[in-house]
Amino acid sequence: MTEAEGKTRRGGRGARRILRDAHDVTMLPGLSNNLPFTEPLDDEQIQKIDDASMAILEEVGVIFRDEIALADWKEAGAKVEGERVYFDRAHVRELISSIPTDFTYHARDPAKNVRLGGRNSIFVPMTGAPFLRDLEDERRWPTLEDLGMFHKLSHMLPSMHSVAHHIVEPMDHAVPHRHLRITYSSMKYSDKTFMGMTTSGKNGEDVMDMCDILFGEGFIDNHPVVTGNVNGNSPLVWDETMLGACRAFNKRNQPVLCSPFVLGGANTPASTAAAVAQLNAEALSALAYTQIVRKGAPAIYGHYLSTVSMKSGAPMAGTPEISLMNFMIGQMARYYDVPWRTSNTLGGAKTLDAQAGYESATTLMAAILSGANYIWHSAGWNEAGMHCSTAKFVVDAEQCAMAYRMAEGVQWHDFDEALSAVRDIGPGGHYLGHKHTYENFEAAFFMPELLDNNSIEQWQAEGSKDITQRALEHAKKLLNDYVEPKLDQAKDEELLAYIAKREEEIPANGGLNEQF
Repeated sequence: MTEAEGKTRRGGRGARRILRDAHDVTMLPGLSNNLPFTEPLDDEQIQKIDDASMAILEEVGVIFRDEIALADWKEAGAKVEGERVYFDRAHVRELISSIPTDFTYHARDPAKNVRLGGRNSIFVPMTGAPFLRDLEDERRWPTLEDLGMFHKLSHMLPSMHSVAHHIVEPMDHAVPHRHLRITYSSMKYSDKTFMGMTTSGKNGEDVMDMCDILFGEGFIDNHPVVTGNVNGNSPLVWDETMLGACRAFNKRNQPVLCSPFVLGGANTPASTAAAVAQLNAEALSALAYTQIVRKGAPAIYGHYLSTVSMKSGAPMAGTPEISLMNFMIGQMARYYDVPWRTSNTLGGAKTLDAQAGYESATTLMAAILSGANYIWHSAGWNEAGMHCSTAKFVVDAEQCAMAYRMAEGVQWHDFDEALSAVRDIGPGGHYLGHKHTYENFEAAFFMPELLDNNSIEQWQAEGSKDITQRALEHAKKLLNDYVEPKLDQAKDEELLAYIAKREEEIPANGGLNEQF
């Protein structure tokens, strides 16, 4: 935010009304979380988790299904038997010690650069949905145009610090070509930071090539601009696809989320503490590998957390154990002094209903109170990630803005001035007409646009609209007001030429694996 914009925000009531009515879309600065973190583990319990994880790495080992990674580990001095790598705990600690505690993401618009790590956090939309609920709340297959819509919304929503990548899968494009079109959409429709596809090592290299075009060749080798995600196959397996993508990003100094995929009770022990010990071992093994690829490369301790219903086998969201695991993982990441990622506003509901709200609110509060840095899946996630809801997307973003305000902590700048109003009003009065209230009421308390707090009479007079109707109207208004942050014409043409070249080279009929 510029100094002039800051002054406008703090201006008179008329100026604030103009900003509100115009849907101010200025991106919030990266969050500096000033709240005390929830930390259920004492020092002895932290050591217990650490020791258990290191014992798993030393005695059980982790499978790396990738010849290059196995050769790398052998050269680094690890014990390798077949595909299984056994680690020395001192070696693991030495490797992860070179991971930066924090770093800055550089966006196409430098005013939208954000810091990550320590108490610095960012909100990132959901990704990976094979379905969407669209602007009419119909559930269907997504297209590339739908993906562009979500990238535009991400650009317009102040609490979103990133546009992610494949928020929804563009089903109208061949799978081998999607990573190119997804990356271009992320770059074209917003000038915020974004994520890069990690669906293969070569696809990761394509993303790096496109970043070279966007930022200028060589810039990314010293400036993080994009995030990759590397999912583990729990329990205790990393595969060739993910490891190849990890190398593509790390060699170019781009951070990856090292994310075990936890289905508590299914691919971890049916125990919260033991599940965290296994997850911690898996994450540490991948974090250590990033430093073998490139010492000092940024990396992020990741995970995806869910527990499994023992009635149906389905993953669940918003359960008490998931919150506890978030709190514990936050403590472990801080113990190792590395940034960490969590998932946010998760829901298993099929529509934007009370279940979706309860589950999402629970995960959001856990993410904030655990001190997570990279807060992913922060908008749209429902039906266990099977669809991205347009209505929920904008509601979640507003909830993140509310959480952002809470995490900033108590504001003291006008304490003495506000106290003087108590003397002016005295017993039995009210503050509605006081100068301090008049000048500060809109900034003093967050006033959500999408949550209805009017009387039932006013609600009925305005059409008795539920949250889904209000959210979809808001999304349509944002899209109507959207102004594209134009790419430099020469860079745009070069990106499109690169995509055309790669689409000619990559078979669109399923031959991708043969080539790569």
